[in-house]
Order: sequence, then structure tokens, then C-alpha cells
Amino acid sequence: MEKKKKQIAILGSTGSIGCQALEVISEHPDLFEVDVLTANNNSALLIEQAKKFNPNTVVIANEKKYKEIDDALFDLGIKVFSGEQSLEDVVEGANIDVVLTALVGYSGLKPTIRAIKSSKTIALANKETLVVAGDLITKLCEEYSVQIYPVDSEHSAIFQCLIGETYNPIEKIYLTASGGPFRGCSKNELTNIKKEQALKHPNWDMGAKITIDSASLMNKGLEIIEAKWLFDLKREQIEVVVHPQSIVHSAVQFQDGSIKAQLGLPDMKLPIQYALGFPDRLKNNFKRFSFMDYPDFTFEKPDLETFRNLQLAYNAMEKGGNMPCILNAANEIAVSGFLQDKIGFLNMSDLIADCMEKITFVPNPNLEDYVATNEATRILANKLL
Repeated sequence: MEKKKKQIAILGSTGSIGCQALEVISEHPDLFEVDVLTANNNSALLIEQAKKFNPNTVVIANEKKYKEIDDALFDLGIKVFSGEQSLEDVVEGANIDVVLTALVGYSGLKPTIRAIKSSKTIALANKETLVVAGDLITKLCEEYSVQIYPVDSEHSAIFQCLIGETYNPIEKIYLTASGGPFRGCSKNELTNIKKEQALKHPNWDMGAKITIDSASLMNKGLEIIEAKWLFDLKREQIEVVVHPQSIVHSAVQFQDGSIKAQLGLPDMKLPIQYALGFPDRLKNNFKRFSFMDYPDFTFEKPDLETFRNLQLAYNAMEKGGNMPCILNAANEIAVSGFLQDKIGFLNMSDLIADCMEKITFVPNPNLEDYVATNEATRILANKLL
């Protein structure tokens, strides 16, 4: 009997993760089929993707681009919608098996919630969803019996290390960080850093927002909060280790002291494929890792004084409530400001810390509280810019 193809909805198909997910799907046409593609603003690429993969539906968040896309796809019979509300509505499609949330930042929260409430399996590349509302998301997943398969390379590594270890408690996890382009730099050296320098990541090819987060170590800060919720961990069980080679993607230490790690070349298609194909490991033609090419693995502590964002994230995780939501919203405004040359590299941390101090703390937030916190923080952060 022929195996039914998994129907995939990709939220954010024109971004880095979305494009690589489509590469994975292309290599396994017998296993996967695209049902939904969405984009924020890149109409040209969305049209190109739709013509190649012939999804049931496409959504463009920018309503001004609707007619251009509808005209281009009309003869193909592809349904076209626009607006942020459509991004939420589309995940409820009856055919969809897996929703890959590859939207950037806070924008991924509401569509992910709708997908969970529709009992869709989630392949999560949008770490901010769990950063902003981890408590709410985990409760919803339990209520609707929904599984989240992490797509971040670090969380995918932890997830892979835990397979077969159901009854073995985690003592600690090690989240590895490349250190970004400024590893080893002092505060003085970072004072006049420009966006062009920060956008040159040594190992990974990512979108602008994530690349800046990696340079400031905020990406790792968001990941520790995501890990807390994905794997039900406490602060003392999460340790960040700088590993410049980016081969050890992360590791788990068990109560007997044994450590399991997942290794591989820096290639996001691997965790994407693992999440879409789980529980199977699918054959591929990706470049293979060789120990001979990497005779030395090095590890070091992160510099929390110079790269304050990581410490701010630890603080937000320990405080709980809506504090991680404040952290995330302030960071999104700070990164946007940095990319527009409105704020210095180190001043991003100052702005985030100010918002964490000034925005009203809510210890047990609901969705409305998260939405209000996000809006209030963005207003304050823009004023502080």
C-alpha cells in the first residue's frame, strides 16, 4: 500500500528556513507535498515557489501585493489570500499534516496557536513563539495532544539525543554557540561596529534578524528560554558553551554523567528534514562530515559581560511571567534599529534592559497579557531609540 504523502504548510516560505525546507521537500517528492505557502512581503519569490510546488493555498501578509499574486496564479487554480488574519486562518486547512512555522519573531505566535488548536503537528523554527508564551504553548500542546518537533539546530540536537531515553532524567543540557563574528572582542572593539560587520556570520547562512541576534548572543538567549519549555528544564540545567567550529550542535548530560551529543556540518536542511520526516531518518545527498577535516574541537565560556544579551535572557527566564515577552519585543525593535543605523551594537542591550525594568511585570499572563505586553514594549522601545 502506497504511503500517504505528508501535507506541509510552510509559514514564511520565502525566508532562509522556508527556502531550505522546500529544497528538502523537492528531494523527497514521494513523502512530502506542499499544501500552503506564505510570505510577508516577497511576492516575486512566493509566485516562483507557488508555480513550482503548486500548493492548494498561498498567503501574502502585505495586502498591497494581493492582486499581483492573484493575477500570476489565477490560471493555476491556487487560492490566494492576504493579510495577517489569513496567516492564522490558513493553518486550519483540513489537508495539512505538518505546519512548519518559519516566521520571524513575534509574528509566529498567533498562527502557531491556531495550528495547535487545529491539532496540527508543529515543526518549530520560530523560537520566539516559546520565548514569548512558553507556558501557554506547552499547556495548549498538552490539551490538544500536539507534538512540537524543533527545527533550530541546537534544539533538534537535544531532541535527537533524547530519543530512546524516555525514562532517563536529564541532568543538564549544553547548548553550543558559534560565538558569532565578534567572539573574543572587547567592549571597546564593539563600540563602533557596523551592521555590515555583524551580518557576516562565520558558519551559518541566516536571515538578517537571526544573524544580528547571533552576533549579540541574543539568539542563544532566546534558545535557552525555548529549551526550558521544550524539555521542561530549570535554569541550572541549561549551560551555554561557545564552540566556534559549530559541529557539535548540542549535547545532553544524564544523571549517570554520560553525555550524548549530535554532530554534523552546519546545514539547516538536516534539522528541517529530521522534523518533517520524524520518526524516520531520510536518505539524502547532503555533504558529509569528516573528522579529518576538523582535527580540533574547542569549547569556551561565553563572555556575559561583553555580550550582555545572554545574561538578560537568563534573567528573563528566571523571572518568568511576561518578562521573556518584554525581552523579545525590545530585542526586535533594537535589532531593527541597529539595521537602520539608529542604535549602536552595544546599546541594543541597554535598550532591552531599560524595557525589562520599566514595562509592568505580569507573573501569570494570558494571551491578552502577552499581546498587551508586546505592544507596550514596542512603543517604549521605539521611544528609547
